Formats: sequence, structure tokens, C-alpha cells
Amino acid sequence: LPGLALAQSDRGQERLVAMSESFLASHPDLRYRLEGLDALDRGRAAEAVGLFRRAARYADKPSQSMLGEMHWTGSGVPVDRVLGYIWMDVAAERGYPLLVAKRESYWSQLTPEQRLQVRERGLDVMDEYGDPAAKPRLAKLLERGKRGATGSRLGFVGALVIRIPTAVGYQEVRGHEYYADKFWEPDAYFRWQDRDWQQPQGTVDVGEVLPDSGTGPGEDNRD
Repeated sequence: LPGLALAQSDRGQERLVAMSESFLASHPDLRYRLEGLDALDRGRAAEAVGLFRRAARYADKPSQSMLGEMHWTGSGVPVDRVLGYIWMDVAAERGYPLLVAKRESYWSQLTPEQRLQVRERGLDVMDEYGDPAAKPRLAKLLERGKRGATGSRLGFVGALVIRIPTAVGYQEVRGHEYYADKFWEPDAYFRWQDRDWQQPQGTVDVGEVLPDSGTGPGEDNRD
């Protein structure tokens, strides 16, 4: 989950834009998720829980899944499998295959009593952090950030060039790239978020070729 939670910020120009301070100021979902992952990497799990919860208020499914995992395993918080399942259920709301599979795995491990508690405790979490409540929170900030592009109420970016400080000096991004709809228009932004989670990408390391076992064509050697 932590690896996939970083997926959106791992594509060249998109990474440059998404990691800039000005971008993160209007995208608290990504900002608090990255801060949470950094805290987790530094061994500050309890701090990470608080940061993921902040991101979760802005419809960030990766952060919600991290909260599910951390409550389930007791990382930074006491073990609470009911709450772990509830968070994973909220995270799986959009049908991301990995998160749906995690949710169903959690459900299969709950006792009948715990399943009853899910129904009693889960509604409040869904009401606060589910997409119907959380998406509009983020949409307001995205729209405000887009309107403030140049100080113009028209949001015209024209020939605007944005200089982003990096570890190797300033890098420039054209205004139309920085203010692309996928970063600032709510519906397009959520589709951009969905891209990596609907069809997760990955790599597989293939080992050394094994010596021929002597099995001939058409024979099945399963020993």
C-alpha cells in the first residue's frame, strides 16, 4: 500500500508539479498523504495516523487504506480490527481492485460479533469521510486554487511560466501544464487519481533460468 500510495507522484512532469509547495497548498489530500508516508518512513507511526486522517477528510483513498491497515495491525494505534475494516471499506468505495480485495480479506477474518460492530460504528466514519462528504471539501479548494492562478477572476494562464524550486535548482513549467484540468478540475482530478488504482502497474523480477529437468514436450512434471 505505501508503494502504490506514491504512484501518482512518480511520472516526470506530473511529479514536478505535484510535489511543488504551491500545488500541495491547494491539494491537502496529497500533501497530508505524503507527509504521513514520510512520518511512517521515519518510524513515527502515531504521527502518520493523524496525517492520514487529515488526508482522508479530502477523499484520499490511499490514506484511508493506510488507516485501515494501521488500525488492523496496530501500527501507531491500538489494534482495532473493526475500525480497520471500516476504514478499508471507505477506501474501497470506488471499487479499486486492490482495496476491494483487502476489504474482503479483512471481512473474512472478522468474528460475527465484530461484523455487528462494523454496522454500529461504520456509519459515522462513512458519513464524515465517504466521497459524498469528502469530495466537495476538496473540490472547493481546487476551484479556489484554479481561480487564483494569476490573480484574475477569469483564471487565464496564457503564457504564464511557473518556476518550481527543486534540489537541482529551479525548473520551469508552462502555465497550461501546471493548471491542466487533471490537476484542478474536480472531476478530472478524481479521474487522474483513479488511474493508478483502477489498474495498478508494477514490475516482476524474473530469476535465473533453471536447468532442464528432463521433462519432454507435452509432459507435466509437477513434483
